[in-house]
Amino acid sequence: MSIFKLARANVRTLEPYQSARRIGGKGSILLNANEYPQQKLYMLRSSNINRYPDCQPKEMINRYAAYAAVQPNQVLACRGADEGIELMIRAFCEPGKDAILFCPPTYGMYSVSAETFGIEYRTVPMLDNWQLNINEIFAKLNGVKLIYICSPNNPTGNILNKHDTRKLLDMTYGKTLLVADEAYVDFYPTASITSWLKDYPHLVILRTLSKAFALAGLRCGFTIANVDVIQLLLKVITPYPLSLPVADIAEQALSDEGIRQTSKRIANIKANRDFLMHELAFCPCVRLVFPSVSNYLLVHFDPAYGVFKNLWNQGIILRDQSKQTGLADCIRITVGTSLECKSLIAALKALRC
Repeated sequence: MSIFKLARANVRTLEPYQSARRIGGKGSILLNANEYPQQKLYMLRSSNINRYPDCQPKEMINRYAAYAAVQPNQVLACRGADEGIELMIRAFCEPGKDAILFCPPTYGMYSVSAETFGIEYRTVPMLDNWQLNINEIFAKLNGVKLIYICSPNNPTGNILNKHDTRKLLDMTYGKTLLVADEAYVDFYPTASITSWLKDYPHLVILRTLSKAFALAGLRCGFTIANVDVIQLLLKVITPYPLSLPVADIAEQALSDEGIRQTSKRIANIKANRDFLMHELAFCPCVRLVFPSVSNYLLVHFDPAYGVFKNLWNQGIILRDQSKQTGLADCIRITVGTSLECKSLIAALKALRC
């Protein structure tokens, strides 16, 4: 008996998202997952794990709402921004009828989530400057229920033009929801569009504690939207999306002191990113370093140097982006500690083609 044959047809043909941990790689310098490179220690304050947690822990929600400058009833806690991506499809898209749309090169889970639920996805590649192609998006909107955009965009590191985003919101009003993935916005807060929620009932924003808050292993994210959207998502979310320890640590991270520590981490990452950008320009294997406002850099390398494989063999693990639209010979590099950045530069300068 073949269990494989019993699976849904779209799952049998699905190519799963290759997360950094799935890809693997053994080394001491892990610059492939956009994580914060050093541990943060939190002590659990509750031992009451014999009880189920609240579906939406009140104090954690209140603290994140204050941090994001929105109302608590506009916030839904979930298992990372990834669950937020799926919840939107689960609540709003009907298989065989609706479609989603996104603009590569960008985060790979939009397509995987759509395929998992049997939803058509359409793509409109970014313009050469990695901004939205508004005219082409408009031409493909028929039947599209959700549009996903990412700003700062992963893996390019740039901010999307707010004028274009507003045009997109205006043209989709009453027809399509716009989901703005702001997983990296803490590194560049002025890119956020949360203040637009009052004007656009179809705007949805995804956030996470995985990046600037240094809690990738916690798997805690937030969906921010108007109340009607949040109420619909509460219908399809699992009964207990966050465990008690997750809610406890998230609440601590969102305290005044936790936010102060996050600000210090962001400043440190920016300093190391500036160092990397400067030093990469002097590496013979580097063709171009793209500007970034986030905790990673996208770099175009000379393929003759075999950078990804050579550094992999040395235990320096980067993220190959060559299969992404328009990113041949490009590698994404997470900004690590000062020592990790210096080790990376030394290894790159030592390469010979």
